Amino acid sequence: MTTNAVSQLDVLEAEAIHIMREVAAEFERPCLLFSGGKDSIVMVRVAEK
Repeated sequence: MTTNAVSQLDVLEAEAIHIMREVAAEFERPCLLFSGGKDSIVMVRVAEK
């Protein structure tokens, strides 16, 4: 991967983390549906951060 691609991934990850934090602050008991697929695994990883 090029430095530019890694930088873009960092930006996207930071944006995803920001959105997850906004949702967590807005709702009393936010939840994340998990199916075990690649999308769910990525979302769990973002939620951990």
